[in-house]
Amino acid sequence: MNLETIQAAENKLLLNTYQRNPYLFVSGQGVHLRDANGHDFLDLLSGIGVCALGYGHPAVERAIVEQSKKIIHTSNLFFHEHTAELALRLTEISGLDRVFFTNSGTEAWEAALKLARAHAGKLRAEGRTIGTKFLALEHGFHGRTMGSVATTAKEKYREPFQPVMPGVEFVAFNDVADLRAKFSSGSGTDFCAICIEPVQGEGGIHPVSQEFFAAARALCDSTGALLLADEIQSGLGRTGKWFAYQHYNIQPDVTTLAKPVANGIPMGAMLCTNAAAEAITPGMHGTTFGGNPLACAVAIAVIDTIKREDLLTHNREVGDFFQAELKKLAARHDCIVEVRGLGLMLGVELNSADLAQRVSAQMMERRIIINRTSETVLRFLPPFLLERQHVDTAISALDDIFSAALAGAAPAGDQTHG
Repeated sequence: MNLETIQAAENKLLLNTYQRNPYLFVSGQGVHLRDANGHDFLDLLSGIGVCALGYGHPAVERAIVEQSKKIIHTSNLFFHEHTAELALRLTEISGLDRVFFTNSGTEAWEAALKLARAHAGKLRAEGRTIGTKFLALEHGFHGRTMGSVATTAKEKYREPFQPVMPGVEFVAFNDVADLRAKFSSGSGTDFCAICIEPVQGEGGIHPVSQEFFAAARALCDSTGALLLADEIQSGLGRTGKWFAYQHYNIQPDVTTLAKPVANGIPMGAMLCTNAAAEAITPGMHGTTFGGNPLACAVAIAVIDTIKREDLLTHNREVGDFFQAELKKLAARHDCIVEVRGLGLMLGVELNSADLAQRVSAQMMERRIIINRTSETVLRFLPPFLLERQHVDTAISALDDIFSAALAGAAPAGDQTHG
Protein backbone atom coordinates (compact mmCIF):
# COMPACT_ATOMS: atom_id res chain seq x y z
CA MET A 1 0.00 0.00 0.00
CA ASN A 2 1.16 3.53 -0.69
CA LEU A 3 0.79 6.51 1.63
CA GLU A 4 -2.33 7.87 -0.08
CA THR A 5 -4.15 4.53 0.18
CA ILE A 6 -3.29 4.20 3.86
CA GLN A 7 -4.34 7.79 4.59
CA ALA A 8 -7.71 7.21 2.91
CA ALA A 9 -8.27 3.98 4.84
CA GLU A 10 -7.35 5.59 8.17
CA ASN A 11 -9.63 8.57 7.54
CA LYS A 12 -12.50 6.14 7.06
CA LEU A 13 -11.72 3.60 9.79
CA LEU A 14 -9.79 5.14 12.68
CA LEU A 15 -10.96 7.35 15.51
CA ASN A 16 -9.88 10.90 14.71
CA THR A 17 -7.31 11.40 17.47
CA TYR A 18 -4.04 12.22 15.67
CA GLN A 19 -2.94 14.82 13.15
CA ARG A 20 -0.44 12.60 11.38
CA ASN A 21 2.45 13.90 9.29
CA PRO A 22 2.29 12.70 5.66
CA TYR A 23 5.19 10.26 5.84
CA LEU A 24 5.14 6.46 5.66
CA PHE A 25 8.04 4.78 7.46
CA VAL A 26 8.74 1.14 6.68
CA SER A 27 12.05 0.33 8.40
CA GLY A 28 14.84 1.74 10.51
CA GLN A 29 18.47 1.25 11.47
CA GLY A 30 20.34 2.92 14.29
CA VAL A 31 19.23 6.55 14.57
CA HIS A 32 17.58 6.59 11.12
CA LEU A 33 14.11 5.75 9.83
CA ARG A 34 13.51 4.85 6.19
CA ASP A 35 10.34 5.86 4.35
CA ALA A 36 8.49 4.02 1.61
CA ASN A 37 10.48 5.95 -1.02
CA GLY A 38 13.81 4.72 0.34
CA HIS A 39 14.79 8.02 2.01
CA ASP A 40 16.55 7.95 5.39
CA PHE A 41 15.48 10.38 8.14
CA LEU A 42 17.63 11.31 11.14
CA ASP A 43 15.31 10.62 14.07
CA LEU A 44 15.74 13.09 16.93
CA LEU A 45 12.42 12.11 18.52
CA SER A 46 12.68 8.27 18.77
CA GLY A 47 8.94 7.68 18.68
CA ILE A 48 8.39 10.38 21.37
CA GLY A 49 11.17 9.08 23.58
CA VAL A 50 10.47 5.37 23.11
CA CYS A 51 13.19 3.85 20.91
CA ALA A 52 16.10 4.38 23.29
CA LEU A 53 18.29 1.90 21.42
CA GLY A 54 17.14 3.14 18.06
CA TYR A 55 16.08 0.76 15.30
CA GLY A 56 17.27 -2.72 14.45
CA HIS A 57 19.38 -3.05 17.59
CA PRO A 58 20.70 -6.62 17.74
CA ALA A 59 20.07 -7.00 21.50
CA VAL A 60 16.42 -6.03 21.08
CA GLU A 61 15.94 -8.20 17.99
CA ARG A 62 17.57 -11.16 19.69
CA ALA A 63 15.37 -10.83 22.79
CA ILE A 64 12.21 -10.62 20.69
CA VAL A 65 13.11 -13.63 18.55
CA GLU A 66 14.27 -15.84 21.40
CA GLN A 67 11.33 -15.07 23.70
CA SER A 68 8.70 -15.28 20.94
CA LYS A 69 9.85 -18.82 20.23
CA LYS A 70 9.22 -19.75 23.88
CA ILE A 71 6.12 -17.98 25.17
CA ILE A 72 4.63 -14.51 24.71
CA HIS A 73 1.81 -14.47 27.26
CA THR A 74 0.74 -16.46 30.31
CA SER A 75 -1.35 -13.99 32.38
CA ASN A 76 -0.55 -12.89 35.90
CA LEU A 77 -2.29 -15.93 37.35
CA PHE A 78 1.00 -17.78 36.84
CA PHE A 79 4.74 -17.20 37.11
CA HIS A 80 7.24 -16.74 34.31
CA GLU A 81 10.99 -16.47 34.41
CA HIS A 82 11.45 -12.76 33.66
CA THR A 83 9.26 -10.76 36.07
CA ALA A 84 11.47 -11.03 39.15
CA GLU A 85 14.60 -10.70 36.99
CA LEU A 86 13.38 -7.41 35.52
CA ALA A 87 11.99 -6.17 38.84
CA LEU A 88 15.40 -6.75 40.44
CA ARG A 89 17.08 -4.64 37.76
CA LEU A 90 14.54 -1.84 38.18
CA THR A 91 14.74 -1.77 41.97
CA GLU A 92 18.54 -1.76 41.88
CA ILE A 93 18.75 1.22 39.54
CA SER A 94 15.90 3.19 41.14
CA GLY A 95 16.55 2.72 44.86
CA LEU A 96 12.91 1.66 45.30
CA ASP A 97 11.67 -1.70 46.53
CA ARG A 98 8.74 -3.07 44.56
CA VAL A 99 7.38 -3.01 41.01
CA PHE A 100 3.99 -3.25 39.32
CA PHE A 101 4.16 -3.83 35.56
CA THR A 102 1.73 -2.18 33.14
CA ASN A 103 1.31 -1.75 29.39
CA SER A 104 1.74 2.03 29.17
CA GLY A 105 2.71 5.18 30.99
CA THR A 106 -0.80 6.32 31.75
CA GLU A 107 -1.60 2.94 33.32
CA ALA A 108 1.53 3.24 35.46
CA TRP A 109 0.38 6.67 36.60
CA GLU A 110 -3.13 5.35 37.35
CA ALA A 111 -1.50 2.69 39.52
CA ALA A 112 0.47 5.40 41.33
CA LEU A 113 -2.68 7.42 42.02
CA LYS A 114 -4.54 4.37 43.29
CA LEU A 115 -1.59 3.45 45.49
CA ALA A 116 -1.54 6.95 47.00
CA ARG A 117 -5.24 6.73 47.84
CA ALA A 118 -4.84 3.22 49.27
CA HIS A 119 -1.82 4.29 51.33
CA ALA A 120 -3.78 7.22 52.77
CA GLY A 121 -6.62 4.86 53.65
CA LYS A 122 -4.19 2.59 55.44
CA LEU A 123 -2.82 5.53 57.44
CA ARG A 124 -6.33 6.61 58.40
CA ALA A 125 -7.09 3.10 59.57
CA GLU A 126 -4.03 3.39 61.81
CA GLY A 127 -5.37 6.62 63.30
CA ARG A 128 -3.41 9.11 61.17
CA THR A 129 -5.07 12.23 59.76
CA ILE A 130 -4.57 12.41 56.00
CA GLY A 131 -6.83 13.31 53.08
CA THR A 132 -7.47 12.02 49.58
CA LYS A 133 -6.56 15.01 47.38
CA PHE A 134 -3.68 15.32 44.93
CA LEU A 135 -1.42 18.34 44.45
CA ALA A 136 -0.09 18.49 40.89
CA LEU A 137 1.93 21.01 38.87
CA GLU A 138 0.83 23.51 36.28
CA HIS A 139 2.02 22.54 32.78
CA GLY A 140 2.35 18.94 33.92
CA PHE A 141 1.24 16.00 31.78
CA HIS A 142 0.56 12.52 33.14
CA GLY A 143 -1.46 10.72 30.48
CA ARG A 144 -4.84 10.31 28.84
CA THR A 145 -6.88 8.06 31.14
CA MET A 146 -9.37 9.64 33.53
CA GLY A 147 -7.19 9.77 36.64
CA SER A 148 -4.11 10.76 34.66
CA VAL A 149 -5.92 13.51 32.79
CA ALA A 150 -7.32 14.83 36.08
CA THR A 151 -3.76 15.43 37.28
CA THR A 152 -2.77 16.97 33.93
CA ALA A 153 -3.03 20.73 34.11
CA LYS A 154 -3.80 21.88 30.55
CA GLU A 155 -7.49 22.53 29.98
CA LYS A 156 -7.38 21.23 26.40
CA TYR A 157 -6.74 17.74 27.79
CA ARG A 158 -9.29 18.02 30.62
CA GLU A 159 -12.20 20.14 29.45
CA PRO A 160 -13.79 17.73 26.91
CA PHE A 161 -14.10 15.05 29.61
CA GLN A 162 -15.44 17.09 32.52
CA PRO A 163 -16.16 16.29 35.22
CA VAL A 164 -12.83 14.55 35.66
CA MET A 165 -11.71 12.92 38.90
CA PRO A 166 -12.24 15.46 41.71
CA GLY A 167 -9.77 16.31 44.43
CA VAL A 168 -6.89 17.68 42.36
CA GLU A 169 -5.33 21.12 42.85
CA PHE A 170 -2.55 22.68 40.80
CA VAL A 171 0.57 24.53 41.95
CA ALA A 172 2.48 27.11 39.94
CA PHE A 173 5.58 25.44 38.49
CA ASN A 174 8.69 25.87 40.68
CA ASP A 175 6.81 28.26 42.98
CA VAL A 176 7.81 27.06 46.45
CA ALA A 177 5.62 29.59 48.25
CA ASP A 178 2.56 28.47 46.27
CA LEU A 179 3.40 24.82 46.95
CA ARG A 180 3.64 25.37 50.69
CA ALA A 181 0.52 27.54 50.81
CA LYS A 182 -1.62 25.08 48.85
CA PHE A 183 -0.36 22.04 50.73
CA SER A 184 -0.94 23.73 54.10
CA SER A 185 -4.39 25.12 53.25
CA GLY A 186 -7.38 23.88 55.24
CA SER A 187 -6.40 21.29 57.79
CA GLY A 188 -2.94 20.90 56.27
CA THR A 189 -3.57 17.18 55.85
CA ASP A 190 -5.89 17.24 52.82
CA PHE A 191 -3.43 15.69 50.37
CA CYS A 192 -2.45 12.07 49.92
CA ALA A 193 0.27 12.86 47.35
CA ILE A 194 2.26 15.50 45.48
CA CYS A 195 2.68 14.76 41.75
CA ILE A 196 5.88 15.89 40.02
CA GLU A 197 7.62 15.36 36.70
CA PRO A 198 11.30 16.01 37.55
CA VAL A 199 11.56 17.25 33.96
CA GLN A 200 8.27 18.27 32.40
CA GLY A 201 8.10 16.77 28.91
CA GLU A 202 4.85 17.67 27.17
CA GLY A 203 4.90 20.91 29.16
CA GLY A 204 7.99 22.14 27.32
CA ILE A 205 11.12 20.43 28.79
CA HIS A 206 11.17 22.25 32.11
CA PRO A 207 13.39 20.75 34.86
CA VAL A 208 11.96 21.23 38.34
CA SER A 209 14.16 23.30 40.65
CA GLN A 210 16.17 21.74 43.47
CA GLU A 211 14.41 23.95 46.01
CA PHE A 212 10.94 23.02 44.77
CA PHE A 213 11.64 19.28 44.67
CA ALA A 214 13.17 19.39 48.17
CA ALA A 215 10.19 21.35 49.51
CA ALA A 216 7.79 18.77 48.06
CA ARG A 217 9.77 15.96 49.70
CA ALA A 218 9.73 17.73 53.07
CA LEU A 219 5.99 18.45 52.91
CA CYS A 220 5.19 14.83 52.14
CA ASP A 221 7.41 13.69 54.99
CA SER A 222 5.55 15.99 57.37
CA THR A 223 2.16 14.31 56.86
CA GLY A 224 2.79 10.86 55.39
CA ALA A 225 1.66 11.88 51.91
CA LEU A 226 3.47 10.18 49.03
CA LEU A 227 5.81 11.96 46.63
CA LEU A 228 5.02 10.67 43.13
CA ALA A 229 7.70 11.21 40.45
CA ASP A 230 6.50 10.75 36.87
CA GLU A 231 9.56 9.57 34.90
CA ILE A 232 7.64 8.21 31.92
CA GLN A 233 9.51 10.51 29.55
CA SER A 234 12.65 11.29 31.58
CA GLY A 235 13.41 7.88 33.07
CA LEU A 236 15.68 4.94 32.22
CA GLY A 237 18.75 6.95 31.33
CA ARG A 238 17.48 9.68 29.04
CA THR A 239 18.81 12.49 31.24
CA GLY A 240 22.16 10.82 31.84
CA LYS A 241 21.11 9.10 35.06
CA TRP A 242 18.76 6.16 35.39
CA PHE A 243 16.10 8.50 36.78
CA ALA A 244 15.97 12.28 36.62
CA TYR A 245 15.27 12.52 40.36
CA GLN A 246 18.78 11.16 40.91
CA HIS A 247 20.18 14.49 39.64
CA TYR A 248 18.57 16.03 42.73
CA ASN A 249 19.54 13.37 45.28
CA ILE A 250 15.87 13.21 46.26
CA GLN A 251 14.14 9.85 46.54
CA PRO A 252 10.41 9.71 45.77
CA ASP A 253 8.04 7.20 47.33
CA VAL A 254 6.73 6.21 43.90
CA THR A 255 7.98 6.59 40.35
CA THR A 256 6.56 5.61 36.99
CA LEU A 257 8.30 4.39 33.83
CA ALA A 258 7.17 3.54 30.33
CA LYS A 259 8.40 4.99 27.05
CA PRO A 260 11.93 3.59 26.61
CA VAL A 261 11.72 0.58 28.91
CA ALA A 262 11.10 -2.02 26.18
CA ASN A 263 12.23 -0.01 23.15
CA GLY A 264 8.82 0.02 21.47
CA ILE A 265 7.21 -3.12 22.88
CA PRO A 266 4.32 -1.66 24.95
CA MET A 267 5.30 -1.66 28.61
CA GLY A 268 5.20 0.51 31.72
CA ALA A 269 6.01 0.14 35.39
CA MET A 270 5.21 1.70 38.73
CA LEU A 271 7.94 1.42 41.36
CA CYS A 272 7.44 2.17 45.04
CA THR A 273 8.84 1.78 48.54
CA ASN A 274 7.97 -1.15 50.78
CA ALA A 275 6.08 1.21 53.08
CA ALA A 276 3.84 2.38 50.23
CA ALA A 277 3.43 -1.13 48.83
CA GLU A 278 1.91 -2.39 52.09
CA ALA A 279 -1.33 -0.61 51.16
CA ILE A 280 -2.00 -2.97 48.22
CA THR A 281 -3.29 -6.50 48.77
CA PRO A 282 -4.31 -9.19 46.23
CA GLY A 283 -7.36 -8.20 44.20
CA MET A 284 -7.06 -4.43 44.73
CA HIS A 285 -5.35 -3.80 41.40
CA GLY A 286 -4.28 -5.82 38.38
CA THR A 287 -3.60 -6.07 34.66
CA THR A 288 -4.04 -8.74 31.99
CA PHE A 289 -1.09 -7.95 29.75
CA GLY A 290 1.27 -6.02 32.03
CA GLY A 291 4.64 -7.67 32.53
CA ASN A 292 4.16 -10.38 29.92
CA PRO A 293 7.19 -12.56 29.07
CA LEU A 294 7.96 -10.85 25.76
CA ALA A 295 7.93 -7.29 27.13
CA CYS A 296 9.97 -8.28 30.17
CA ALA A 297 12.59 -10.08 28.10
CA VAL A 298 13.05 -7.04 25.87
CA ALA A 299 13.20 -4.65 28.84
CA ILE A 300 15.94 -6.76 30.41
CA ALA A 301 17.89 -6.57 27.14
CA VAL A 302 17.42 -2.77 27.05
CA ILE A 303 18.68 -2.26 30.60
CA ASP A 304 21.61 -4.64 30.14
CA THR A 305 22.61 -2.88 26.91
CA ILE A 306 22.50 0.55 28.55
CA LYS A 307 24.80 -0.79 31.28
CA ARG A 308 27.14 -2.70 28.96
CA GLU A 309 27.58 0.20 26.53
CA ASP A 310 27.75 2.82 29.32
CA LEU A 311 25.01 4.84 27.68
CA LEU A 312 24.38 6.91 30.81
CA THR A 313 27.79 8.51 30.41
CA HIS A 314 27.25 8.75 26.67
CA ASN A 315 23.89 10.49 27.12
CA ARG A 316 25.39 13.03 29.51
CA GLU A 317 28.33 13.79 27.22
CA VAL A 318 26.44 13.95 23.93
CA GLY A 319 23.55 15.72 25.65
CA ASP A 320 25.90 18.37 27.04
CA PHE A 321 27.41 18.83 23.59
CA PHE A 322 23.97 19.08 21.98
CA GLN A 323 22.80 21.62 24.56
CA ALA A 324 25.97 23.70 24.17
CA GLU A 325 25.54 23.77 20.39
CA LEU A 326 21.90 24.78 20.76
CA LYS A 327 22.94 27.61 23.07
CA LYS A 328 25.45 28.80 20.48
CA LEU A 329 22.57 28.78 18.02
CA ALA A 330 20.51 30.84 20.46
CA ALA A 331 23.29 33.42 20.63
CA ARG A 332 23.03 33.84 16.84
CA HIS A 333 19.23 33.93 16.54
CA ASP A 334 17.02 36.22 18.61
CA CYS A 335 13.96 34.05 17.91
CA ILE A 336 15.33 31.49 20.39
CA VAL A 337 14.10 32.43 23.87
CA GLU A 338 15.72 29.64 25.89
CA VAL A 339 17.47 26.27 25.64
CA ARG A 340 16.89 23.83 28.51
CA GLY A 341 16.89 20.18 29.51
CA LEU A 342 19.04 17.36 30.85
CA GLY A 343 21.02 14.79 28.88
CA LEU A 344 19.17 13.79 25.73
CA MET A 345 15.93 15.46 26.81
CA LEU A 346 16.19 18.95 25.34
CA GLY A 347 13.88 21.78 24.42
CA VAL A 348 14.37 24.99 22.44
CA GLU A 349 11.74 27.63 23.19
CA LEU A 350 11.01 30.03 20.34
CA ASN A 351 9.25 33.39 20.45
CA SER A 352 6.46 32.27 18.12
CA ALA A 353 4.18 29.24 17.92
CA ASP A 354 3.91 29.74 14.17
CA LEU A 355 7.69 29.76 13.80
CA ALA A 356 8.01 26.60 15.92
CA GLN A 357 5.48 24.85 13.71
CA ARG A 358 7.28 25.96 10.53
CA VAL A 359 10.70 24.92 11.85
CA SER A 360 9.42 21.47 12.80
CA ALA A 361 7.88 21.01 9.34
CA GLN A 362 10.99 22.28 7.55
CA MET A 363 13.22 19.94 9.55
CA MET A 364 11.03 17.07 8.31
CA GLU A 365 11.50 18.34 4.76
CA ARG A 366 15.23 18.03 5.41
CA ARG A 367 14.64 14.50 6.70
CA ILE A 368 15.31 15.33 10.34
CA ILE A 369 12.58 14.36 12.79
CA ILE A 370 11.76 16.59 15.76
CA ASN A 371 8.42 17.85 17.06
CA ARG A 372 6.81 20.84 18.68
CA THR A 373 5.38 20.73 22.19
CA SER A 374 3.72 23.34 24.37
CA GLU A 375 3.13 25.36 21.16
CA THR A 376 6.49 27.17 21.09
CA VAL A 377 9.05 24.51 22.08
CA LEU A 378 11.09 22.34 19.72
CA ARG A 379 11.54 19.01 21.49
CA PHE A 380 14.51 16.66 21.07
CA LEU A 381 14.30 13.09 22.44
CA PRO A 382 16.78 11.20 20.25
CA PRO A 383 17.84 7.56 20.59
CA PHE A 384 20.67 6.97 23.05
CA LEU A 385 22.86 6.03 20.06
CA LEU A 386 23.10 9.67 18.94
CA GLU A 387 26.62 10.83 18.08
CA ARG A 388 28.15 14.27 17.71
CA GLN A 389 28.05 14.15 13.91
CA HIS A 390 24.27 13.71 14.11
CA VAL A 391 24.09 16.76 16.37
CA ASP A 392 26.18 18.72 13.84
CA THR A 393 23.73 17.78 11.09
CA ALA A 394 20.77 19.00 13.14
CA ILE A 395 22.45 22.24 14.21
CA SER A 396 23.45 23.07 10.63
CA ALA A 397 19.87 22.54 9.44
CA LEU A 398 18.39 24.62 12.26
CA ASP A 399 20.90 27.42 11.64
CA ASP A 400 19.95 27.52 7.98
CA ILE A 401 16.20 27.48 8.73
CA PHE A 402 16.45 30.24 11.35
CA SER A 403 18.62 32.36 9.06
CA ALA A 404 16.12 32.02 6.24
CA ALA A 405 13.23 32.83 8.57
CA LEU A 406 15.03 35.97 9.71
CA ALA A 407 15.58 36.95 6.10
CA GLY A 408 11.92 36.30 5.35
CA ALA A 409 12.66 33.52 2.88
CA ALA A 410 11.77 29.84 2.86
CA PRO A 411 14.99 27.79 2.87
CA ALA A 412 15.49 25.19 0.19
CA GLY A 413 15.13 21.69 1.59
CA ASP A 414 18.45 19.85 1.88
CA GLN A 415 17.76 16.26 0.82
CA THR A 416 21.24 14.89 1.48
CA HIS A 417 20.95 13.47 4.97
CA GLY A 418 20.85 9.73 5.46
